[in-house]
Amino acid sequence: MTTASRLPQIAGRLASRLPRTVDVRIRRLAVASLIGQTLLVVTGGAVRLTASGLGCPTWPRCTSDSLVNTPAMGIHGFIEFGNRLLTFALAAVAALMLVYLWNLRKERKDLFLLALGLLASIPAQAVIGGVTVLTNLNPWVVGLHFLVSMALVVFATLLVNRAFGRTGRFQASLAAALPAVLRPVTAAVALFSAVAVMLGVVVTGAGPHAGDADAPRNDLDWDLFSHIHAVPAYLVTAGTLVALVLVIRRHVTGPFRSAVLMLLAVTVLQAVIGFTQYYNGIPALLVAAHMLGAALLMAASTNAWDIARSSAVASSKAVK
Repeated sequence: MTTASRLPQIAGRLASRLPRTVDVRIRRLAVASLIGQTLLVVTGGAVRLTASGLGCPTWPRCTSDSLVNTPAMGIHGFIEFGNRLLTFALAAVAALMLVYLWNLRKERKDLFLLALGLLASIPAQAVIGGVTVLTNLNPWVVGLHFLVSMALVVFATLLVNRAFGRTGRFQASLAAALPAVLRPVTAAVALFSAVAVMLGVVVTGAGPHAGDADAPRNDLDWDLFSHIHAVPAYLVTAGTLVALVLVIRRHVTGPFRSAVLMLLAVTVLQAVIGFTQYYNGIPALLVAAHMLGAALLMAASTNAWDIARSSAVASSKAVK
């Protein structure tokens, strides 16, 4: 029997060893995906804040003669190439997730499609990253690169919730009914979080941390857009406080209460970092912390909205 003729048999044996239920391996990969996407935001920030944006001056190679950074490129080449390597690690996690979900691809389309989307985003992110380098760190392209990462944090958060049975059609347990108003409130908080992040990209494009001394800026008024950026942040804070008051007054317990408390903690932390960096000359370390906070805010607001949405659906089913 030839190797080619044995391939179906080999594939069948491999498939038989893959999970037929959502087990701890799938859940760990989902968490690894969320952590990895968040780390990618941090390492991307490190590239820009250390002026390493052109540490690898070309793409897809690091230099015209080398796929990887060389000692002559120094720390900037190391930082930039390290960020590129993390993208490959995330691709490996997403691909492995798809493999483990193979036997569940029809039953758990929600997980399979989210994992597929995360994997498909890797080449898209790589191309945008390449355009970023080839356009000498154009601030609008850099901003797009960051926003795609934010979207992937959202998808990874949904993947974690679905994998752990916290939300969606396959909830492990029926969630307690929540006040109806919490669904639009958390949706608004998630929306305003996204708007704040997008306006933050505009502020960054006008600010001093360009990623390279010769990189262009967007020539907008940094101070003006900093204040505009603060408006949706205030709305996020207001919406979070409304959710907190309702949770306390209605004695809401369980996952949603934890989600709101987590959202409040991240919102307060982001506000403190934002005000501190604004009034202290935008130091690089605080900018990096603010970028990490943006990823955490997107994850926390998505989580709260996802739980509220699933709770509303579960409650209506229970009534029926």
